[in-house]
Amino acid sequence: MRILILGGTKFLGRALTEAALGRGDIVTLFNRGRTNPGLYPGVETVTGDRAGDLSGVAGRDWDAVIDVAGYDPEVVRLSARELARNTGRYVFVSTCSVYADQTSRAAQLEDAPVAQLREGLTEPWELYGPRKALAEQIVRDVYGDRALIPRPGLIVGPHDPTDRFPYWPRRIARGGVVLAPGSPEDQVQFIDARDLAAWTIDGVHHGRAGTFNLVGNPWTFRKFLEECIAATYSDTHLRWIPGDALIHAGVSPDMGIPLWIGDPEEARGFNDVSNARAVAAGLTLRPVAGTIRDTLAWDAGRGGPEPGQEGLSAAAEERLLRELAG
Repeated sequence: MRILILGGTKFLGRALTEAALGRGDIVTLFNRGRTNPGLYPGVETVTGDRAGDLSGVAGRDWDAVIDVAGYDPEVVRLSARELARNTGRYVFVSTCSVYADQTSRAAQLEDAPVAQLREGLTEPWELYGPRKALAEQIVRDVYGDRALIPRPGLIVGPHDPTDRFPYWPRRIARGGVVLAPGSPEDQVQFIDARDLAAWTIDGVHHGRAGTFNLVGNPWTFRKFLEECIAATYSDTHLRWIPGDALIHAGVSPDMGIPLWIGDPEEARGFNDVSNARAVAAGLTLRPVAGTIRDTLAWDAGRGGPEPGQEGLSAAAEERLLRELAG
């Protein structure tokens, strides 16, 4: 199939490119050439800015266009309309953040209400879900039953540009006493980028349409960390520190410790999303231990996180354990 990927060289885009190439598809990348230029020397790459000029790819025939990181609704509208005449299917990668009720106690389903843009929303985290929801609707309006909209939650695996997931395999592998934040029963939910990409490319080949939650199965934080211990053959001992104690000590519940959310009720709707529809449509999830080991190997190969990424420094962890663990 002839597939145009808007992006294609960073994390999920990279996984999508490799999944498509693995199936023998003819892939063209359209991006600004800023992230990993030359990563795929045998793949046609058209350099341009989707926000203003799509002339390099408009007018050509595509079996599918995959929009990996569309965020601004008007920019998504431009690409959706400009490419519609010659495109068989438009895949818009959205997010579980579109759901209006992020505190839901029931597993989120695809038909749950989505967030709306309204006056007074100014913070990036407030705008992200509503903007994505509006972009989804734009794609549906243009493509109808030729639109495929996967909604992933937290995406993990090798080449993760954040340190949200890589932090844990790296820290657990180092061993010793590890600060485990919050409650052992707090939920986490994630999907390996390679599983998400494989399902998406398979969906293109099978003419799949509609909206699907692309998430893994929910895990408790304890089970996840224990899986990290088993996967890395670590001698780690977990020391659980309650969330209120961490917050009182000045730890940010958003960025201070990767994957930790100060009040789990505030994100229950993001960490308990139903993947039943995607599983029925062929979603296959690799063992989490494989994701942990592959991520750790990649992380070691790059020499650990870059400065400024998320993560708890060894000194900060030691201080918190000394002050809060008793």
